[in-house]
Amino acid sequence: MAESEPKIGIVGSGSWATAMIKMLGDNEVQKHVLWWIRKIEDLTYVKTYHHNPSYLSAVELRVDETNLYTDARQVIQQADIVVLNTPSAYLKAALREVQASDFAGKIVVSAIKGIIPDENLIVGEYLMKVYGIPIEQIVVIGGPCHAEEVSLEKLSYLTLAAKVSDHAEQLGKLLRNRYINTIISTDIFGVEYGAVLKNIYALAGGICHGLGFGDNFLAVLVSNAIREMETCVNAIDPEESRDINASAYLGDLLVTAYSQFSRNRTFGHMIGKGYTVQSAQLEMNMVAEGYYASACIQNIIQGYGLNMPICDTVYQILYNKQPAALEVKKLATKLT
Repeated sequence: MAESEPKIGIVGSGSWATAMIKMLGDNEVQKHVLWWIRKIEDLTYVKTYHHNPSYLSAVELRVDETNLYTDARQVIQQADIVVLNTPSAYLKAALREVQASDFAGKIVVSAIKGIIPDENLIVGEYLMKVYGIPIEQIVVIGGPCHAEEVSLEKLSYLTLAAKVSDHAEQLGKLLRNRYINTIISTDIFGVEYGAVLKNIYALAGGICHGLGFGDNFLAVLVSNAIREMETCVNAIDPEESRDINASAYLGDLLVTAYSQFSRNRTFGHMIGKGYTVQSAQLEMNMVAEGYYASACIQNIIQGYGLNMPICDTVYQILYNKQPAALEVKKLATKLT
């Protein structure tokens, strides 16, 4: 990549951020990358050993020429393309010192599959409301894609959604390689809301699996879930033409509901087995976005007057502490 090419700032140091660093490194653009790592001890380890000690720790990272920071604002100020890649619950803290002017004129990418707690806003909406970023500058990264499979260089697909297709294509050129393909979309809200919802549905699948339900029931659950998702995203953004069976929606739902790497499915499985929310959170080293999303989506569902029994079931179990077995039994009578 030539020196005139854009600088890419990665804000986050979890598994998905680490996977993106691998993609960029394998594409030999590491000297154009600025990486925010929250903990100084992790930054020092990455710089010394070329591995992230906390996430995807077996993956060797090409970071010899990558600029590493513990100050997110420095990364954002210097970058031409800013990729936000923290759990949604921690984004506000990560951007605490950042000013709206720091984002001026930049392509801002949400690689976060969650809703900002206390705001009931997906990341794109939050960026527009709080930082005044025009929707034309925003790109959303969707799936279906697990960081663990990227780290193993398994062939994977990313959906890049933007109102300005050139912005999505520019990001795609940086990420595409022999194991990463990209799909370009204009459906920013649908892709981002779909990514939020599929985490809740994967959590539901995990709960059912933990309770002892089998693949037959999970298949019915997932087929109902995709119809629920379509109802929701079409109510929120009815103007966009979308095919709910496309990879960004159905594909992302399937991989999150069935994969061994799905943290939301794992979290749900623990709940189904009798763990409390708190004990399940303590045992997992990664954030299950579906937990936070459940409460936020519930408010959105009520606002639009939508009938979404799977989302409601998950909410009743997680937040109203209703018995999982009883709630799933009631849900089973509503599935078709």
